[in-house]
Amino acid sequence: MSALLAPHVPVDAVMLEQRAAALCRRSIKTSAKRAGIALAIRCIDLTTLEGKDSPGRVRSLCAKAAAPRPGDPEVPPVAAVCVYPSLIPIAKDALRGTSVKVASVATAFPSGLAPTAVKIAETESALDAGADEIDMVIDRGAFLAGDERRVFDEIVAVKQRCAERAHLKVILETGELGTYENVRRAADLALEAGADTIKTSTGKAAVNATLAVALLMCEAIRDFARRTGQRRGLKVAGGVRTTKQALAYLVIVKETLGEGWLQPDLFRIGASALLDDLLMQLDKERTGRYSGTDYIPRD
Repeated sequence: MSALLAPHVPVDAVMLEQRAAALCRRSIKTSAKRAGIALAIRCIDLTTLEGKDSPGRVRSLCAKAAAPRPGDPEVPPVAAVCVYPSLIPIAKDALRGTSVKVASVATAFPSGLAPTAVKIAETESALDAGADEIDMVIDRGAFLAGDERRVFDEIVAVKQRCAERAHLKVILETGELGTYENVRRAADLALEAGADTIKTSTGKAAVNATLAVALLMCEAIRDFARRTGQRRGLKVAGGVRTTKQALAYLVIVKETLGEGWLQPDLFRIGASALLDDLLMQLDKERTGRYSGTDYIPRD
């Protein structure tokens, strides 16, 4: 397995957490804050992954994704809408003619506990339904048991199916990996296996995205880029609900990877409630007062 991965990278947890905390204290105001809010909106994967999801719910979400504030030129569409595979056709139809992509979870989301053949079949079904992006989840049990080869091979197999058809995001579910060293190891493994983007979380675990983990994953992406010349992306997901949090992640990406990563192709925020707060904060920056949720399109 060592031939497949970069050498083990030790992680200084104290330094990692201190740097993440320092970066998130950066003050962003006035026009820079408005630009940051617009960028955060452009980078959102507007997500609904509930058992009660319905065609009507997805159509409403897609309308909001394409026009978060209808008629307002300062508010762009989001990057993508993320849904379960069975709802891909609904989302594709609702988003026809827009720039918004359709992402689908796959590979036994959120547990990752299914035979490889089942994971591949689910991926192929999502691709055949028209998914532009696949969010796959790794088997954390296999990873933690030391079977990195299985995890690596499954990512390779899904990547081969995606090929030129879809962008592949690999979910590490960092809250279940136990240590920062495991997170770094899983990030390196996913990047070497061909992930276009590495993603923190499913949003279904007790612990989801954190600033320290995002910084650690950015460092893995940076080191991979330096080693290979290839740029890969980051997606933070789970618990990102406020403008302050979103801007902190933008700062971490910029300071660790550079401004070139501040674009939807290389940075995403998986969220459901975040968009409303971004819109309210944008109104606050423009008018000096909050507009309230009554002035925000419902999904």
